[in-house]
Amino acid sequence: MRKLFILLAAVALCAQAQNPYDKYYTELPCAVEHVQPVVFPDYTVTLTDFGAVGDGVTDNTEAFANALKHLKKQGGGHLLVPDGKWLTGPVKMVSNVDLHLADNAVILGSTNKELYVQPDDPRDGSKKCRALIYGSKLENVGITGRGTIDGQGIYWRPVKQKKVSEDQWNELLAMGGTTLADGNSKNWKIWYPFNLKKDYNVPNIASDAITQEKMRPHLVNITDSKNLILEHVHLLNSPKFHFVPTRVQNLIIDGVNIRCPHWAQNGDAMDPGNIQVALIVNCNIACGDDGICMKGGVGQKGVDAGPQRDFLIRYDTVYHAHGGFVIGSEFSGGMQRLVVKDCYFEGTDIGCRFKSAPGRGGWCEDIYCQDIIMKNILGEAIHIESGYADKGAGVSATDKDNKDAFFPDWSNITFRNIMCVGSKQAVNILGMKGKPVHDLLFDNVMIIGNKGGIKLEYAENIKFVNCQINPKPMPIEDYKKIKNVLYNGKDPDAAE
Repeated sequence: MRKLFILLAAVALCAQAQNPYDKYYTELPCAVEHVQPVVFPDYTVTLTDFGAVGDGVTDNTEAFANALKHLKKQGGGHLLVPDGKWLTGPVKMVSNVDLHLADNAVILGSTNKELYVQPDDPRDGSKKCRALIYGSKLENVGITGRGTIDGQGIYWRPVKQKKVSEDQWNELLAMGGTTLADGNSKNWKIWYPFNLKKDYNVPNIASDAITQEKMRPHLVNITDSKNLILEHVHLLNSPKFHFVPTRVQNLIIDGVNIRCPHWAQNGDAMDPGNIQVALIVNCNIACGDDGICMKGGVGQKGVDAGPQRDFLIRYDTVYHAHGGFVIGSEFSGGMQRLVVKDCYFEGTDIGCRFKSAPGRGGWCEDIYCQDIIMKNILGEAIHIESGYADKGAGVSATDKDNKDAFFPDWSNITFRNIMCVGSKQAVNILGMKGKPVHDLLFDNVMIIGNKGGIKLEYAENIKFVNCQINPKPMPIEDYKKIKNVLYNGKDPDAAE
């Protein structure tokens, strides 16, 4: 009897220790290292314990700081943000703490831009701004719960006139601000939230609109850390990118919703960079720039930070975005063992978008885009480019990288079991003379209702196996049948 008890106890312990994320690592085209759960001490405090007021008006920056300082002294735990609107400046995270938002909790980024400004950067003498939620050199950090983090980006972002309606443009002008010519579009202007009307109480933090625009902060930015989880939260209206984890080991992004207007300048949803071991699952995105975007650093700094490796991206949905799944433009550290599987992209400018340029390129190994459905893609279903130039709002190319090194080496990429219904062009591959895109496999790729076919420039050893590129529209019943096969019976059209 005693032996039986010991055996049962051992089985129970094994069950408790089982990794809940292992279920996502099935039927993959290559082995990918699994993420590990992030664990926090069993201790909880509430933000109101530190004098916070959730009226959307009171500044709670100090309350957040005091609560996190207390948790740090206790060895960590959970900071509960209850229902309400909690206005705050930047919140600096600490190790072993889970910032947990109640269902109806909203962390609202303060419009007092002075709270975000850091001292002059010793590298270039310019001023920078901290993200609303930020931290560096941490271990075991969580942002969880079903509440919302709203960056109030309208008070930070420039807006291109050509991207909004006349009524929207007039609403912006009514706020005051500054308009300048759009250097990339004749007869159009760009509105900047600089010199807003006094009743908005939004101070300037630079001498001119362009300088202030370059200081825009991200919404959530965690760097040089280990064990980070972002789970179930809603990220809205960032001044710039929404979630920017950089040089993190063991990253989990699960069930996160990200939203901002389609015209939001640089409104990327998530931009993980130089990450080792990550999982992005069950996320829902509609944003103003790239959706799920892989970054790998620029030049030697990217190489020193190590490759973006062992990534699994699965069961994610992207609606409006410049690209559903994206690599670049900077990836000098390299991309290794990235699997994008069972995802759905609808209404994005491009489906799978790979972009880079000399000075910021890197290498690829075991990249798989598989079992993906796309619908109503405005541009190309699949786009790979080696001469991409990053541009700011209203200015010409700002890329000052070393053009004689770090050339993009787009290779060892597989596109398998992909269906796209409706696109401007099926496939567009633009390599560079002497540096061609090479060794790509398109296996069972079906692109229907496309206006343009396949364009290849400076490309070698590109294989198409069992593919169909057909400009004729697909009957809806045929679309449903094929979709159910590729998506294992799950209906992505039933999603939000």
